[in-house]
Amino acid sequence: MGKNYVDIENDQGETLRYRKHANGRGLIAHGAKVHPSAVVEAGAYVEPGAQIAAGAHIGRGAWIEQDAVIGADVEIAPHAHIGPHAAVGAKAKIGVRTHVGDHAVVAVGSLIGDDEIIGDGAHIATDKRGLYLAA
Repeated sequence: MGKNYVDIENDQGETLRYRKHANGRGLIAHGAKVHPSAVVEAGAYVEPGAQIAAGAHIGRGAWIEQDAVIGADVEIAPHAHIGPHAAVGAKAKIGVRTHVGDHAVVAVGSLIGDDEIIGDGAHIATDKRGLYLAA
């Protein structure tokens, strides 16, 4: 049986240890909290301080930065990027290659399409079809 962790050197020369999540084998940094029922697919990274709630699904190659909060039953598509301190509400869906900026908030149940950019500090809400609602 192989080891259940990976050591990766960051840009500052520090070595960070990531464990492989039991559901999906994605990499979870020391200090991140991921619910056991969440799925973090291989190739996805969850950085220190991030929190992922029950039933969430993080796709391949997705990157959840430090202190981001992912609500229950959220779906993050492959190669999406959730910025530091961002929050994604329960049952929201984030599309392929979509970028959610630093301190941005995606409301509960929102549908964000593929290749979209949610700016830093933005507060976004959509209906079930992905149409933006007035703030």
